[in-house]
Amino acid sequence: MKIKISRIVRLSTLVCSGLLAMSVQQVLAQEVGDHQYTSEAIEAGLQVYTQQCALCHGPQGALVDGINLRIGQFRTVQSDTDLRQVISEGAAQGRMPSFSLRADEMNGVVAYIRAGFDPEGEAVKIGDPIRGQALFEGEGQCADCHRVRGVGPRTAPDLSNIGSIRTPASLQRNLLDPATALLPINRPVRLVTRFEETIVGRRLNEDTYTVQVVDSQERLRSLKKVDLVSYEISDEPSKQPTTLSSDEVADVIGYLLTLRGLE
Repeated sequence: MKIKISRIVRLSTLVCSGLLAMSVQQVLAQEVGDHQYTSEAIEAGLQVYTQQCALCHGPQGALVDGINLRIGQFRTVQSDTDLRQVISEGAAQGRMPSFSLRADEMNGVVAYIRAGFDPEGEAVKIGDPIRGQALFEGEGQCADCHRVRGVGPRTAPDLSNIGSIRTPASLQRNLLDPATALLPINRPVRLVTRFEETIVGRRLNEDTYTVQVVDSQERLRSLKKVDLVSYEISDEPSKQPTTLSSDEVADVIGYLLTLRGLE
């Protein structure tokens, strides 16, 4: 009888341990990746990410070594709680600063990252690339500012490989709502040097000591910050929302997705 009881106790212990392990695994799975996010939260997160995170992490979240936010590759983050902590407190051993976000902004950016950056991508209508190219170069007036495969001005970002670095949803937002989609690095700048020269243009790169811009004459300028008496980054986008119809926007998106840096 004692032997039977002992076996039952051991069996119960094993069953409980197994159930506990399954429960822990389920909780971890839910914590790591099984969340359900609203489209509103993800949409809000896209705006926060574009304005606050994309300059360092890039449009696809892979510019920092060892980290790819879009596919969920982190150095230490496992849960949403970890992710929120890194965002709000910064990375102790890295160069990431802390960010003071409202609750809805924090929820949104976490949702956007966890949803793989483009949860609604399949819902974006993609049209005919041939018609899209004609619109890009004609009625859409995109080619008036953007350069493609060595042709066109440099007053706006070169789009020669835009199809390999942007999603359909991101391209659509750039056409329909450029104010929220414009990356910080691409915002118009106005600089005044200690030599009393005023430079207006587009920022290309910036580090602690220098800033590189393409000025209004399409000249590449590299300036030392110690030589600047004024350095203003505009909050206003240099382009307005497109007036193309929804079908025409779909065609332009179809064309842009073909631009992958290959001739």
